Amino acid sequence: MRIDVRQICFIMFAYTAATKLLMYPTILSQLCGRDLLFSAATSFLIEGIAVWTVAYLCSRTDKTFFQLLQGTLGNVGARIIFGFFAVFFFLAAIIPVFEQEQYVHNIFYDTIPSIGVFLPFFIFAAYAAGKRLTNIGRCADICFPIFLVSIVFLLAMAFPEVQWDDFLPVLKTPATKILRGVLGTALNFFEPCWLLMFMGRFKYKKGDAARITFSYAGGAAAVLLFLTVFYGMYGAVATSRTFAVARMSLFFPAIETLGRIDIILLLALEIVMLFAVVLNIQLATQCISDCAGWDNLKIISVIVNTAMLLILVFTESIYNSIHLVYYKWAWIAVIIFTVLIPILAWALKRRNTNEKQ
Repeated sequence: MRIDVRQICFIMFAYTAATKLLMYPTILSQLCGRDLLFSAATSFLIEGIAVWTVAYLCSRTDKTFFQLLQGTLGNVGARIIFGFFAVFFFLAAIIPVFEQEQYVHNIFYDTIPSIGVFLPFFIFAAYAAGKRLTNIGRCADICFPIFLVSIVFLLAMAFPEVQWDDFLPVLKTPATKILRGVLGTALNFFEPCWLLMFMGRFKYKKGDAARITFSYAGGAAAVLLFLTVFYGMYGAVATSRTFAVARMSLFFPAIETLGRIDIILLLALEIVMLFAVVLNIQLATQCISDCAGWDNLKIISVIVNTAMLLILVFTESIYNSIHLVYYKWAWIAVIIFTVLIPILAWALKRRNTNEKQ
């Protein structure tokens, strides 16, 4: 199940940015105001260090993360850890799926449709998540150029409307609010976990750790640029502007003459967003397979997506409460799974090396 390093770099760039274009800017502006860029940069710096840690670890072993756990904790211990990762990926996918459903309903439909309109997503997710991890790389090859073209044109259409004085005065937000922005939006950051699951599934070459880390930095830069345009356009009212990625281009002068030409770009960008959301579902499916020792990914995928569909159907009326709980407490799990475990993975490698010696 080999993945090319190029494809991992595409994932780290395009999917990193695509997963943060819906509610992340709005929530961050609510928590940090005009200094939201400093909070976002802090989050990216922390997660970027974790990404580099895992990428550099890949240069020291050709084993998968599951094999490293097996060598240190035994087969039972490795399966338990992967069981926890399966739960983490599953829970990490729920809020993005909720956001996608609301985004599709609000942006691409003039009336409020039924939940059945979003049902094809779960059919698509069940099919994609039932594939081997090599399929992720092939999808990334397609999604990267689509994302790059879409985001460049959307930002170019909105950039002339940025009011730079909306960011003044700079650094007047208390440090506690900046930290609250980091913790309150932590659920949007799970890229080190992606890389942990890719360990041992690609052939490492000299300099690949730097390439992967710089690709993540590229995705971070795209998000920071988007946040700049977002807050520069809306200023103090940014806290109430949900799904702004689909509305910022409305200020482009040619829209009045040519109509909603930006819809083509938004539909293309939505393709990348959906693949990014499905990635967590696919990794949850793979972790369940490794945990249970059951290799039938298709059946597992159907079970996982059915469970997620039922959650969406029966909890849609209390979505705001679920959203609040997630953004209030999810940072604990994110720190454990995306920061602490990637760093502690080095202890697994050293122990295995010592035993081999």
